[in-house]
Amino acid sequence: MVPIPQYPLYSATINLLGLNLVPYYLEEKKNWAVDIKTLEETYKAYTDKGLRIKAFVVINPGNPTGNVFDEENLRNTVKFCYEKNMVVLSDEVYQNNIYTNKKKFVSMRKIAANMSSPYNNVSIFSYNSTSKGYYGE
Repeated sequence: MVPIPQYPLYSATINLLGLNLVPYYLEEKKNWAVDIKTLEETYKAYTDKGLRIKAFVVINPGNPTGNVFDEENLRNTVKFCYEKNMVVLSDEVYQNNIYTNKKKFVSMRKIAANMSSPYNNVSIFSYNSTSKGYYGE
């Protein structure tokens, strides 16, 4: 599952590999947050078609939206991914590019690690980039 809007690297890679893109739409009116009810509906619609969804992409801070997920939204996302047995790909390459005191970056891994069992055992691959955080935009 890949967020929309998103950096096109994900959709292009999925297409290149001949896989199926399962988009989930961020809620603009809620500061580009993830809506769990919408995730459930999307997941069901695609699995009812016979797709096996294995991974969930989180882009936090978001590109191109600039959103920063709050802790509650991240916890709910961890629970959703655990319950659906999905690996989380947590793209955190813009974590050093927040230019407001109103938003605070918290890593997906930290959120999951502080949750009770079984949610603290969700598989998360988080990544950062020195080019984006220190030499990029």
